[in-house]
Amino acid sequence: MIGDCRTAALVSRAGSIAWLCLPDFSSPSIFAGLLDAARGGACSLRPRDPFFSVERRYVERTAVLETDFTTDTGSARLIDLMPIDDGGRSLRPMREVLRAIEGMEGTIEIELRLDVRPDYARRSLQPRKRGRLGWVYLWGDEVLAVHTDIALRLEDGALVGTAVLGSGERRYLSLAYTKGDPAVLPPLGRNAEERIADTIDWWRDWAGRCRYTGPYRDEVVRSAVTLKLLTYALSGAIVAAPTTSLPEAIGRSRNWDYRYCWLRDAGLTTQALLAMGYRDEALSFLGWMLHATRLTWPELQVMYDVFGRTRLDEQELTHLAGYAASRPVRIGNDAYRQRQLDIYGEVVTAACAALAGSGRLDRESERMLAGLGDVVCSQWRESDSSIWEVRGPLRHYTFSKVMCWAALDGLLKLNRDGTLVLPPAKVETFERERTALEQAIERRGFNTNLNSYASVLDGDKVDASLLLMACIGYKDAGDPRMRATYDLIHQRLGRNGLLNRYERFDGIAGVEGAFGICGFWAIDNLAKRGDIDAAERRFRHMLSFANDLGLYAEEIDIASGAALGNFPQAFTHVGLINAAVAIERARA
Repeated sequence: MIGDCRTAALVSRAGSIAWLCLPDFSSPSIFAGLLDAARGGACSLRPRDPFFSVERRYVERTAVLETDFTTDTGSARLIDLMPIDDGGRSLRPMREVLRAIEGMEGTIEIELRLDVRPDYARRSLQPRKRGRLGWVYLWGDEVLAVHTDIALRLEDGALVGTAVLGSGERRYLSLAYTKGDPAVLPPLGRNAEERIADTIDWWRDWAGRCRYTGPYRDEVVRSAVTLKLLTYALSGAIVAAPTTSLPEAIGRSRNWDYRYCWLRDAGLTTQALLAMGYRDEALSFLGWMLHATRLTWPELQVMYDVFGRTRLDEQELTHLAGYAASRPVRIGNDAYRQRQLDIYGEVVTAACAALAGSGRLDRESERMLAGLGDVVCSQWRESDSSIWEVRGPLRHYTFSKVMCWAALDGLLKLNRDGTLVLPPAKVETFERERTALEQAIERRGFNTNLNSYASVLDGDKVDASLLLMACIGYKDAGDPRMRATYDLIHQRLGRNGLLNRYERFDGIAGVEGAFGICGFWAIDNLAKRGDIDAAERRFRHMLSFANDLGLYAEEIDIASGAALGNFPQAFTHVGLINAAVAIERARA
Protein backbone atom coordinates (compact mmCIF):
# COMPACT_ATOMS: atom_id res chain seq x y z
CA MET A 1 0.00 0.00 0.00
CA ILE A 2 1.11 3.52 -0.85
CA GLY A 3 -0.89 6.63 -0.01
CA ASP A 4 -1.06 10.29 0.94
CA CYS A 5 -3.39 10.13 3.99
CA ARG A 6 -6.38 10.89 1.77
CA THR A 7 -6.52 7.77 -0.37
CA ALA A 8 -4.36 4.71 -0.97
CA ALA A 9 -3.24 2.46 -3.82
CA LEU A 10 -2.28 -1.22 -3.78
CA VAL A 11 0.78 -2.25 -5.79
CA SER A 12 1.41 -5.87 -6.78
CA ARG A 13 4.75 -7.66 -6.65
CA ALA A 14 4.76 -7.48 -10.44
CA GLY A 15 4.64 -3.66 -10.43
CA SER A 16 0.93 -3.23 -11.16
CA ILE A 17 -1.19 -0.66 -9.36
CA ALA A 18 -4.31 -2.80 -9.19
CA TRP A 19 -6.48 -0.71 -6.85
CA LEU A 20 -6.91 3.06 -6.45
CA CYS A 21 -9.94 5.17 -5.52
CA LEU A 22 -9.95 8.91 -6.23
CA PRO A 23 -10.12 11.44 -4.74
CA ASP A 24 -10.58 9.70 -1.36
CA PHE A 25 -10.90 6.25 0.20
CA SER A 26 -14.63 5.84 -0.37
CA SER A 27 -14.68 7.32 -3.88
CA PRO A 28 -15.11 5.15 -7.00
CA SER A 29 -12.00 3.37 -8.27
CA ILE A 30 -10.01 4.23 -11.38
CA PHE A 31 -8.03 0.97 -11.08
CA ALA A 32 -9.90 -2.16 -9.99
CA GLY A 33 -7.77 -4.87 -11.55
CA LEU A 34 -7.62 -6.44 -8.09
CA LEU A 35 -11.30 -7.35 -8.53
CA ASP A 36 -11.24 -8.07 -12.27
CA ALA A 37 -7.92 -8.30 -14.10
CA ALA A 38 -9.57 -8.09 -17.54
CA ARG A 39 -12.03 -5.24 -16.95
CA GLY A 40 -10.99 -3.39 -13.80
CA GLY A 41 -8.07 -1.32 -15.07
CA ALA A 42 -4.50 -1.02 -13.78
CA CYS A 43 -1.17 0.77 -14.17
CA SER A 44 1.65 -1.70 -14.83
CA LEU A 45 5.36 -0.81 -14.91
CA ARG A 46 7.61 -3.89 -15.14
CA PRO A 47 10.26 -5.70 -17.21
CA ARG A 48 9.10 -6.66 -20.67
CA ASP A 49 10.72 -10.07 -20.22
CA PRO A 50 8.05 -12.10 -18.37
CA PHE A 51 10.70 -14.13 -16.53
CA PHE A 52 11.97 -11.94 -13.73
CA SER A 53 12.56 -12.20 -10.00
CA VAL A 54 11.33 -9.67 -7.45
CA GLU A 55 12.49 -8.30 -4.12
CA ARG A 56 10.72 -5.41 -2.46
CA ARG A 57 10.74 -3.33 0.69
CA TYR A 58 9.57 -0.04 2.07
CA VAL A 59 12.19 2.66 2.39
CA GLU A 60 12.88 2.45 6.12
CA ARG A 61 10.22 4.12 8.29
CA THR A 62 8.23 5.38 5.27
CA ALA A 63 5.34 4.52 2.96
CA VAL A 64 7.63 4.73 -0.09
CA LEU A 65 7.86 1.35 -1.83
CA GLU A 66 10.93 -0.04 -3.61
CA THR A 67 10.61 -3.04 -5.94
CA ASP A 68 13.72 -4.62 -7.49
CA PHE A 69 13.28 -6.54 -10.76
CA THR A 70 16.03 -8.85 -12.05
CA THR A 71 16.15 -10.50 -15.49
CA ASP A 72 18.87 -12.38 -17.40
CA THR A 73 20.11 -9.11 -18.89
CA GLY A 74 19.97 -6.69 -15.96
CA SER A 75 18.05 -5.26 -13.04
CA ALA A 76 15.98 -2.19 -12.24
CA ARG A 77 14.48 -0.57 -9.15
CA LEU A 78 10.93 0.80 -9.16
CA ILE A 79 9.99 3.47 -6.60
CA ASP A 80 6.27 4.01 -5.89
CA LEU A 81 4.71 6.70 -3.74
CA MET A 82 1.98 9.26 -3.41
CA PRO A 83 3.68 12.57 -2.57
CA ILE A 84 2.56 14.16 0.69
CA ASP A 85 1.11 17.66 0.39
CA ASP A 86 3.73 20.12 1.63
CA GLY A 87 1.20 22.56 3.05
CA GLY A 88 0.89 24.82 0.01
CA ARG A 89 4.54 25.79 -0.53
CA SER A 90 4.22 24.82 -4.20
CA LEU A 91 1.47 24.19 -6.72
CA ARG A 92 0.44 20.54 -6.55
CA PRO A 93 -2.33 18.42 -8.04
CA MET A 94 -5.13 17.27 -5.75
CA ARG A 95 -3.66 13.73 -5.78
CA GLU A 96 -0.58 12.28 -7.45
CA VAL A 97 0.83 8.81 -7.96
CA LEU A 98 4.55 9.08 -8.76
CA ARG A 99 6.54 6.16 -10.15
CA ALA A 100 10.27 6.24 -10.90
CA ILE A 101 12.24 3.31 -12.35
CA GLU A 102 16.03 3.19 -12.58
CA GLY A 103 18.41 0.72 -14.21
CA MET A 104 20.71 -0.86 -11.62
CA GLU A 105 22.92 -3.34 -13.52
CA GLY A 106 23.26 -4.35 -17.16
CA THR A 107 20.41 -3.34 -19.42
CA ILE A 108 16.72 -4.05 -18.96
CA GLU A 109 13.72 -3.33 -21.18
CA ILE A 110 10.70 -2.09 -19.26
CA GLU A 111 7.07 -1.81 -20.33
CA LEU A 112 4.45 0.66 -19.14
CA ARG A 113 0.77 -0.17 -19.63
CA LEU A 114 -1.90 2.25 -18.37
CA ASP A 115 -5.57 1.28 -18.51
CA VAL A 116 -7.77 3.82 -16.69
CA ARG A 117 -11.32 2.62 -15.89
CA PRO A 118 -13.18 5.18 -13.74
CA ASP A 119 -16.24 4.52 -11.61
CA TYR A 120 -15.44 0.89 -10.83
CA ALA A 121 -14.87 0.23 -14.54
CA ARG A 122 -18.38 1.38 -15.40
CA ARG A 123 -16.92 4.13 -17.64
CA SER A 124 -15.00 3.45 -20.81
CA LEU A 125 -12.61 6.30 -21.68
CA GLN A 126 -10.27 7.15 -24.49
CA PRO A 127 -7.27 9.29 -23.45
CA ARG A 128 -6.67 12.51 -25.30
CA LYS A 129 -3.25 13.60 -26.57
CA ARG A 130 -2.16 17.08 -25.48
CA GLY A 131 1.09 17.36 -27.44
CA ARG A 132 4.15 17.90 -25.24
CA LEU A 133 1.92 17.98 -22.18
CA GLY A 134 1.21 14.26 -22.58
CA TRP A 135 -2.13 12.52 -22.30
CA VAL A 136 -5.24 13.23 -20.27
CA TYR A 137 -8.36 11.31 -19.24
CA LEU A 138 -11.47 13.44 -18.74
CA TRP A 139 -14.80 12.44 -17.14
CA GLY A 140 -17.33 14.76 -15.55
CA ASP A 141 -15.39 17.42 -13.61
CA GLU A 142 -12.46 15.03 -13.10
CA VAL A 143 -9.16 14.87 -14.95
CA LEU A 144 -6.22 12.48 -14.76
CA ALA A 145 -3.11 13.91 -16.41
CA VAL A 146 -0.46 11.42 -17.53
CA HIS A 147 3.06 12.84 -17.59
CA THR A 148 5.98 10.56 -18.45
CA ASP A 149 9.30 10.51 -20.29
CA ILE A 150 8.43 7.10 -21.75
CA ALA A 151 6.97 7.45 -25.25
CA LEU A 152 3.36 6.22 -25.22
CA ARG A 153 1.02 4.98 -27.89
CA LEU A 154 -2.66 4.06 -27.79
CA GLU A 155 -3.19 0.33 -28.10
CA ASP A 156 -6.57 -1.40 -27.56
CA GLY A 157 -7.79 1.48 -25.43
CA ALA A 158 -4.71 1.49 -23.16
CA LEU A 159 -1.57 3.62 -23.20
CA VAL A 160 1.52 1.48 -23.80
CA GLY A 161 5.21 2.32 -23.98
CA THR A 162 8.64 0.68 -23.64
CA ALA A 163 12.15 1.86 -22.80
CA VAL A 164 15.58 0.28 -22.42
CA LEU A 165 17.39 1.29 -19.25
CA GLY A 166 21.10 1.10 -18.60
CA SER A 167 22.72 1.43 -15.20
CA GLY A 168 21.83 4.79 -13.63
CA GLU A 169 19.15 5.71 -16.21
CA ARG A 170 15.78 6.79 -14.82
CA ARG A 171 12.28 7.18 -16.22
CA TYR A 172 9.28 8.73 -14.48
CA LEU A 173 5.52 8.43 -14.56
CA SER A 174 3.23 10.94 -12.85
CA LEU A 175 -0.54 10.40 -12.62
CA ALA A 176 -1.97 13.73 -11.49
CA TYR A 177 -5.63 13.82 -10.51
CA THR A 178 -7.86 16.86 -10.02
CA LYS A 179 -11.59 17.23 -9.41
CA GLY A 180 -13.42 20.53 -9.88
CA ASP A 181 -10.23 22.63 -10.10
CA PRO A 182 -7.68 23.50 -12.79
CA ALA A 183 -5.41 20.55 -13.50
CA VAL A 184 -1.77 20.73 -12.42
CA LEU A 185 0.97 18.88 -14.30
CA PRO A 186 3.87 18.22 -11.90
CA PRO A 187 7.33 18.39 -13.51
CA LEU A 188 9.50 15.29 -13.78
CA GLY A 189 13.27 14.97 -13.47
CA ARG A 190 14.85 16.95 -10.63
CA ASN A 191 11.47 18.18 -9.43
CA ALA A 192 10.18 14.61 -9.16
CA GLU A 193 13.30 13.68 -7.19
CA GLU A 194 12.52 16.52 -4.79
CA ARG A 195 8.99 15.21 -4.28
CA ILE A 196 10.38 11.74 -3.55
CA ALA A 197 12.94 13.11 -1.08
CA ASP A 198 10.37 15.38 0.61
CA THR A 199 7.96 12.46 1.02
CA ILE A 200 10.66 10.23 2.51
CA ASP A 201 11.64 13.00 4.94
CA TRP A 202 8.00 13.60 5.93
CA TRP A 203 7.38 9.94 6.71
CA ARG A 204 10.65 9.52 8.60
CA ASP A 205 9.92 12.58 10.69
CA TRP A 206 6.45 11.25 11.53
CA ALA A 207 7.61 7.69 12.23
CA GLY A 208 10.49 9.01 14.34
CA ARG A 209 7.99 10.32 16.88
CA CYS A 210 6.93 6.76 17.82
CA ARG A 211 7.95 6.34 21.44
CA TYR A 212 7.70 2.55 21.57
CA THR A 213 11.27 1.34 22.15
CA GLY A 214 10.75 -2.39 22.75
CA PRO A 215 12.24 -5.29 20.78
CA TYR A 216 9.52 -5.17 18.11
CA ARG A 217 10.02 -1.55 17.13
CA ASP A 218 10.27 -2.25 13.39
CA GLU A 219 6.95 -4.09 13.38
CA VAL A 220 5.26 -1.48 15.56
CA VAL A 221 6.50 1.39 13.38
CA ARG A 222 5.31 -0.41 10.23
CA SER A 223 1.89 -0.83 11.82
CA ALA A 224 1.91 2.85 12.86
CA VAL A 225 2.71 3.93 9.29
CA THR A 226 -0.09 1.65 8.05
CA LEU A 227 -2.57 3.30 10.44
CA LYS A 228 -1.41 6.73 9.28
CA LEU A 229 -1.90 5.68 5.65
CA LEU A 230 -5.46 4.66 6.53
CA THR A 231 -6.16 8.03 8.18
CA TYR A 232 -8.09 10.66 6.24
CA ALA A 233 -5.97 13.67 7.14
CA LEU A 234 -8.68 16.26 6.56
CA SER A 235 -10.91 14.85 9.32
CA GLY A 236 -8.86 12.43 11.43
CA ALA A 237 -11.10 9.49 10.49
CA ILE A 238 -9.42 6.08 10.14
CA VAL A 239 -10.85 3.63 7.60
CA ALA A 240 -10.91 -0.10 8.34
CA ALA A 241 -9.20 -0.92 5.02
CA PRO A 242 -8.72 0.76 1.63
CA THR A 243 -10.44 -2.05 -0.29
CA THR A 244 -13.80 -3.65 -0.91
CA SER A 245 -14.87 -7.23 -1.59
CA LEU A 246 -11.60 -9.06 -0.96
CA PRO A 247 -13.05 -12.39 0.16
CA GLU A 248 -12.97 -13.92 3.61
CA ALA A 249 -13.59 -17.29 1.90
CA ILE A 250 -12.20 -17.72 -1.62
CA GLY A 251 -14.90 -18.23 -4.22
CA ARG A 252 -17.73 -17.48 -1.78
CA SER A 253 -19.91 -14.48 -0.97
CA ARG A 254 -18.22 -13.34 2.26
CA ASN A 255 -17.19 -10.08 0.61
CA TRP A 256 -17.77 -6.63 2.12
CA ASP A 257 -16.83 -2.99 1.61
CA TYR A 258 -14.44 -1.84 4.35
CA ARG A 259 -13.62 1.68 3.15
CA TYR A 260 -15.44 3.23 6.10
CA CYS A 261 -14.80 4.19 9.71
CA TRP A 262 -16.04 1.68 12.28
CA LEU A 263 -16.78 2.94 15.78
CA ARG A 264 -16.13 -0.66 16.89
CA ASP A 265 -12.41 0.00 16.39
CA ALA A 266 -12.35 3.31 18.25
CA GLY A 267 -11.27 2.40 21.78
CA LEU A 268 -8.43 0.05 20.87
CA THR A 269 -7.22 2.32 18.05
CA THR A 270 -7.06 5.33 20.36
CA GLN A 271 -5.16 3.31 22.96
CA ALA A 272 -2.66 2.20 20.31
CA LEU A 273 -2.06 5.74 19.06
CA LEU A 274 -1.56 7.07 22.57
CA ALA A 275 0.76 4.22 23.55
CA MET A 276 3.02 5.13 20.61
CA GLY A 277 2.98 8.83 21.50
CA TYR A 278 0.68 10.02 18.70
CA ARG A 279 -1.59 12.15 20.85
CA ASP A 280 -2.51 14.59 18.07
CA GLU A 281 -3.77 11.70 15.91
CA ALA A 282 -5.71 10.24 18.84
CA LEU A 283 -7.37 13.59 19.59
CA SER A 284 -8.15 14.13 15.90
CA PHE A 285 -9.76 10.69 15.73
CA LEU A 286 -11.82 11.43 18.84
CA GLY A 287 -12.78 14.84 17.45
CA TRP A 288 -13.93 13.24 14.21
CA MET A 289 -16.04 10.73 16.14
CA LEU A 290 -17.70 13.37 18.28
CA HIS A 291 -18.38 15.50 15.20
CA ALA A 292 -19.51 12.76 12.81
CA THR A 293 -21.86 11.14 15.31
CA ARG A 294 -23.82 14.37 15.78
CA LEU A 295 -25.85 13.43 12.72
CA THR A 296 -27.26 10.42 14.55
CA TRP A 297 -26.83 11.52 18.20
CA PRO A 298 -27.69 10.42 20.81
CA GLU A 299 -27.74 7.05 19.07
CA LEU A 300 -24.62 5.90 17.27
CA GLN A 301 -24.34 4.29 13.87
CA VAL A 302 -22.05 1.31 13.29
CA MET A 303 -19.94 3.11 10.69
CA TYR A 304 -19.60 6.39 8.81
CA ASP A 305 -17.59 7.44 5.79
CA VAL A 306 -14.59 9.76 6.14
CA PHE A 307 -16.88 12.80 5.89
CA GLY A 308 -19.33 11.50 8.49
CA ARG A 309 -22.00 10.59 5.94
CA THR A 310 -24.46 8.06 7.26
CA ARG A 311 -26.19 6.49 4.23
CA LEU A 312 -23.89 3.77 2.95
CA ASP A 313 -26.39 1.70 0.98
CA GLU A 314 -25.02 -1.57 -0.36
CA GLN A 315 -25.11 -2.47 -4.04
CA GLU A 316 -23.54 -5.17 -6.19
CA LEU A 317 -21.26 -4.56 -9.17
CA THR A 318 -22.33 -7.47 -11.36
CA HIS A 319 -19.94 -6.57 -14.20
CA LEU A 320 -16.82 -7.34 -12.11
CA ALA A 321 -15.62 -10.95 -11.80
CA GLY A 322 -14.39 -10.56 -8.21
CA TYR A 323 -11.05 -11.42 -6.64
CA ALA A 324 -10.30 -15.08 -7.48
CA ALA A 325 -13.88 -15.34 -8.82
CA SER A 326 -15.30 -14.43 -5.40
CA ARG A 327 -18.60 -12.69 -5.98
CA PRO A 328 -20.54 -10.55 -5.52
CA VAL A 329 -18.43 -7.40 -5.61
CA ARG A 330 -20.07 -4.94 -3.25
CA ILE A 331 -19.85 -1.21 -2.68
CA GLY A 332 -21.53 0.31 0.35
CA ASN A 333 -22.24 -1.68 3.48
CA ASP A 334 -25.72 -2.37 4.81
CA ALA A 335 -24.29 -3.19 8.24
CA TYR A 336 -24.62 0.55 8.89
CA ARG A 337 -28.32 -0.13 9.55
CA GLN A 338 -27.59 -2.58 12.39
CA ARG A 339 -27.81 -1.99 16.11
CA GLN A 340 -24.47 -2.71 17.76
CA LEU A 341 -24.48 -1.79 21.42
CA ASP A 342 -20.75 -2.37 21.90
CA ILE A 343 -19.90 0.84 20.02
CA TYR A 344 -21.07 3.03 22.92
CA GLY A 345 -18.38 1.53 25.09
CA GLU A 346 -15.81 1.91 22.33
CA VAL A 347 -16.42 5.64 21.92
CA VAL A 348 -16.39 6.29 25.67
CA THR A 349 -13.25 4.16 26.07
CA ALA A 350 -11.58 6.24 23.36
CA ALA A 351 -12.63 9.44 25.13
CA CYS A 352 -11.31 8.20 28.49
CA ALA A 353 -7.93 7.34 26.96
CA ALA A 354 -7.55 10.53 24.93
CA LEU A 355 -8.79 12.93 27.60
CA ALA A 356 -6.96 11.51 30.63
CA GLY A 357 -5.50 14.40 32.59
CA SER A 358 -6.48 16.99 30.00
CA GLY A 359 -8.96 19.01 32.08
CA ARG A 360 -12.60 19.88 31.35
CA LEU A 361 -14.45 19.09 28.17
CA ASP A 362 -16.36 21.78 26.30
CA ARG A 363 -20.07 21.88 27.03
CA GLU A 364 -21.15 20.37 23.71
CA SER A 365 -18.80 17.39 24.09
CA GLU A 366 -20.02 16.90 27.67
CA ARG A 367 -23.61 16.85 26.43
CA MET A 368 -22.79 14.35 23.69
CA LEU A 369 -20.92 11.91 25.92
CA ALA A 370 -23.54 12.06 28.66
CA GLY A 371 -26.20 11.40 26.01
CA LEU A 372 -24.43 8.16 25.07
CA GLY A 373 -24.80 7.03 28.66
CA ASP A 374 -28.53 7.76 28.52
CA VAL A 375 -28.86 5.58 25.42
CA VAL A 376 -26.97 2.74 27.10
CA CYS A 377 -29.26 2.91 30.13
CA SER A 378 -32.36 2.71 27.94
CA GLN A 379 -31.12 0.08 25.43
CA TRP A 380 -28.67 -2.33 27.05
CA ARG A 381 -31.45 -4.84 27.79
CA GLU A 382 -32.19 -5.09 24.05
CA SER A 383 -30.62 -7.54 21.59
CA ASP A 384 -28.19 -6.50 18.83
CA SER A 385 -25.97 -7.75 15.98
CA SER A 386 -22.71 -7.92 18.00
CA ILE A 387 -19.22 -6.61 17.37
CA TRP A 388 -19.04 -9.01 14.40
CA GLU A 389 -22.07 -7.55 12.57
CA VAL A 390 -23.80 -10.91 12.36
CA ARG A 391 -26.40 -10.78 9.59
CA GLY A 392 -29.24 -12.71 11.11
CA PRO A 393 -31.49 -12.72 14.19
CA LEU A 394 -30.62 -10.25 16.91
CA ARG A 395 -29.24 -11.82 20.09
CA HIS A 396 -28.16 -10.81 23.59
CA TYR A 397 -24.40 -10.91 23.04
CA THR A 398 -22.36 -11.01 26.23
CA PHE A 399 -19.63 -8.76 24.86
CA SER A 400 -22.18 -6.12 23.86
CA LYS A 401 -23.30 -6.02 27.52
CA VAL A 402 -19.66 -5.78 28.63
CA MET A 403 -19.10 -2.73 26.42
CA CYS A 404 -22.31 -1.12 27.70
CA TRP A 405 -20.81 -1.61 31.16
CA ALA A 406 -17.57 -0.04 29.89
CA ALA A 407 -19.49 2.99 28.58
CA LEU A 408 -21.09 3.72 31.95
CA ASP A 409 -17.91 2.92 33.87
CA GLY A 410 -15.91 5.26 31.63
CA LEU A 411 -18.38 8.12 32.00
CA LEU A 412 -18.30 7.73 35.78
CA LYS A 413 -14.49 7.81 35.71
CA LEU A 414 -14.51 10.99 33.61
CA ASN A 415 -16.93 12.48 36.13
CA ARG A 416 -14.74 11.51 39.10
CA ASP A 417 -11.61 13.12 37.65
CA GLY A 418 -13.50 16.31 36.74
CA THR A 419 -13.18 15.96 32.95
CA LEU A 420 -16.94 15.47 32.61
CA VAL A 421 -19.44 16.98 35.05
CA LEU A 422 -22.58 14.89 35.50
CA PRO A 423 -25.64 15.87 37.59
CA PRO A 424 -25.97 13.78 40.80
CA ALA A 425 -29.16 12.13 39.55
CA LYS A 426 -27.42 10.97 36.35
CA VAL A 427 -24.46 9.64 38.36
CA GLU A 428 -26.89 7.61 40.46
CA THR A 429 -28.62 6.24 37.35
CA PHE A 430 -25.35 5.31 35.66
CA GLU A 431 -24.09 3.56 38.80
CA ARG A 432 -27.33 1.61 39.19
CA GLU A 433 -27.37 0.47 35.57
CA ARG A 434 -23.68 -0.42 35.65
CA THR A 435 -24.36 -2.71 38.62
CA ALA A 436 -27.31 -4.28 36.79
CA LEU A 437 -25.13 -4.89 33.76
CA GLU A 438 -22.43 -6.58 35.81
CA GLN A 439 -25.01 -8.81 37.46
CA ALA A 440 -26.42 -9.87 34.08
CA ILE A 441 -22.94 -10.57 32.69
CA GLU A 442 -21.82 -12.61 35.69
CA ARG A 443 -25.09 -14.52 36.19
CA ARG A 444 -26.19 -15.11 32.60
CA GLY A 445 -23.07 -14.41 30.55
CA PHE A 446 -20.96 -16.93 32.48
CA ASN A 447 -21.93 -20.54 31.83
CA THR A 448 -21.06 -22.59 34.91
CA ASN A 449 -21.30 -25.86 32.97
CA LEU A 450 -18.69 -24.61 30.51
CA ASN A 451 -16.78 -22.75 33.25
CA SER A 452 -16.50 -19.92 30.72
CA TYR A 453 -18.17 -16.74 29.57
CA ALA A 454 -20.43 -17.51 26.62
CA SER A 455 -21.04 -15.71 23.35
CA VAL A 456 -24.64 -14.85 24.28
CA LEU A 457 -26.47 -14.66 27.58
CA ASP A 458 -27.57 -18.15 28.68
CA GLY A 459 -25.62 -19.57 25.73
CA ASP A 460 -23.17 -22.45 25.30
CA LYS A 461 -20.83 -21.16 22.57
CA VAL A 462 -17.69 -19.06 22.92
CA ASP A 463 -16.55 -15.93 21.12
CA ALA A 464 -13.02 -14.53 20.83
CA SER A 465 -14.29 -11.01 21.59
CA LEU A 466 -14.64 -12.17 25.21
CA LEU A 467 -10.83 -11.92 25.45
CA LEU A 468 -11.32 -8.15 25.38
CA MET A 469 -12.93 -8.27 28.81
CA ALA A 470 -9.38 -8.18 30.18
CA CYS A 471 -8.06 -5.72 27.59
CA ILE A 472 -10.68 -3.07 28.48
CA GLY A 473 -10.45 -3.62 32.23
CA TYR A 474 -13.73 -5.34 32.97
CA LYS A 475 -11.90 -8.32 34.44
CA ASP A 476 -8.31 -8.91 35.45
CA ALA A 477 -6.60 -11.22 32.95
CA GLY A 478 -5.54 -13.47 35.81
CA ASP A 479 -9.05 -13.84 37.20
CA PRO A 480 -10.05 -17.55 37.32
CA ARG A 481 -13.10 -16.90 35.12
CA MET A 482 -10.94 -15.12 32.52
CA ARG A 483 -8.31 -17.87 32.55
CA ALA A 484 -10.96 -20.53 32.08
CA THR A 485 -12.57 -18.52 29.26
CA TYR A 486 -9.18 -18.08 27.58
CA ASP A 487 -8.61 -21.84 27.72
CA LEU A 488 -12.01 -22.75 26.27
CA ILE A 489 -11.70 -20.17 23.48
CA HIS A 490 -8.40 -21.75 22.44
CA GLN A 491 -9.84 -25.23 22.72
CA ARG A 492 -12.82 -24.46 20.49
CA LEU A 493 -11.60 -21.67 18.22
CA GLY A 494 -7.83 -22.24 18.06
CA ARG A 495 -5.78 -23.97 15.39
CA ASN A 496 -2.17 -23.51 14.25
CA GLY A 497 -1.68 -20.78 16.86
CA LEU A 498 -4.55 -18.73 15.36
CA LEU A 499 -8.11 -18.00 16.47
CA ASN A 500 -11.43 -17.93 14.70
CA ARG A 501 -13.69 -15.18 15.97
CA TYR A 502 -16.73 -17.31 16.88
CA GLU A 503 -18.33 -20.70 16.53
CA ARG A 504 -20.26 -20.55 13.26
CA PHE A 505 -23.89 -19.59 13.40
CA ASP A 506 -24.20 -16.75 10.86
CA GLY A 507 -25.62 -18.88 8.03
CA ILE A 508 -23.35 -17.35 5.34
CA ALA A 509 -21.76 -19.79 2.88
CA GLY A 510 -18.04 -20.45 3.11
CA VAL A 511 -15.66 -21.05 5.99
CA GLU A 512 -13.81 -17.87 6.87
CA GLY A 513 -10.21 -17.70 8.06
CA ALA A 514 -8.80 -16.98 11.48
CA PHE A 515 -9.31 -13.38 12.58
CA GLY A 516 -5.96 -11.60 12.81
CA ILE A 517 -6.72 -9.30 15.71
CA CYS A 518 -8.10 -12.15 17.84
CA GLY A 519 -4.64 -13.73 17.88
CA PHE A 520 -3.21 -10.47 19.20
CA TRP A 521 -5.96 -10.21 21.84
CA ALA A 522 -4.81 -13.58 23.17
CA ILE A 523 -1.25 -12.26 23.41
CA ASP A 524 -2.49 -9.18 25.26
CA ASN A 525 -4.20 -11.49 27.79
CA LEU A 526 -1.06 -13.54 28.33
CA ALA A 527 1.05 -10.43 28.90
CA LYS A 528 -1.44 -8.86 31.27
CA ARG A 529 -1.55 -11.97 33.47
CA GLY A 530 2.24 -12.22 33.55
CA ASP A 531 2.84 -15.12 31.14
CA ILE A 532 5.39 -13.04 29.25
CA ASP A 533 7.41 -15.82 27.62
CA ALA A 534 4.23 -17.44 26.27
CA ALA A 535 3.06 -14.05 25.03
CA GLU A 536 6.32 -13.48 23.16
CA ARG A 537 6.24 -16.94 21.57
CA ARG A 538 2.72 -16.32 20.29
CA PHE A 539 3.67 -12.82 19.16
CA ARG A 540 6.58 -14.10 17.08
CA HIS A 541 4.25 -16.74 15.61
CA MET A 542 1.73 -14.04 14.64
CA LEU A 543 4.49 -12.01 13.00
CA SER A 544 5.12 -14.91 10.62
CA PHE A 545 1.72 -14.34 8.99
CA ALA A 546 2.47 -10.81 7.74
CA ASN A 547 3.29 -10.43 4.07
CA ASP A 548 6.82 -9.61 2.89
CA LEU A 549 6.21 -5.91 3.70
CA GLY A 550 4.85 -6.50 7.21
CA LEU A 551 1.19 -5.96 6.25
CA TYR A 552 -1.83 -7.96 7.45
CA ALA A 553 -5.24 -8.59 5.99
CA GLU A 554 -8.34 -8.96 8.14
CA GLU A 555 -8.08 -12.76 8.28
CA ILE A 556 -5.55 -15.56 7.83
CA ASP A 557 -6.17 -18.89 6.11
CA ILE A 558 -5.52 -21.42 8.89
CA ALA A 559 -4.17 -24.12 6.56
CA SER A 560 -1.93 -22.07 4.26
CA GLY A 561 -1.31 -18.83 6.15
CA ALA A 562 -2.55 -16.80 3.15
CA ALA A 563 -4.22 -13.43 3.63
CA LEU A 564 -8.02 -13.33 3.48
CA GLY A 565 -10.43 -10.40 3.56
CA ASN A 566 -9.80 -6.73 2.96
CA PHE A 567 -6.20 -5.57 2.97
CA PRO A 568 -4.40 -4.09 4.75
CA GLN A 569 -6.66 -4.12 7.80
CA ALA A 570 -6.29 -1.35 10.37
CA PHE A 571 -7.80 -3.42 13.19
CA THR A 572 -5.18 -6.18 12.82
CA HIS A 573 -2.35 -3.65 13.00
CA VAL A 574 -3.98 -2.04 16.04
CA GLY A 575 -3.92 -5.47 17.68
CA LEU A 576 -0.21 -5.89 16.89
CA ILE A 577 0.65 -2.52 18.44
CA ASN A 578 -1.36 -3.10 21.61
CA ALA A 579 0.06 -6.61 22.06
CA ALA A 580 3.64 -5.37 21.66
CA VAL A 581 2.98 -2.58 24.15
CA ALA A 582 1.38 -5.03 26.62
CA ILE A 583 4.45 -7.29 26.46
CA GLU A 584 6.80 -4.36 27.02
CA ARG A 585 4.76 -3.02 29.93
CA ALA A 586 4.64 -6.48 31.52
CA ARG A 587 8.42 -6.78 31.24
CA ALA A 588 8.82 -3.34 32.79
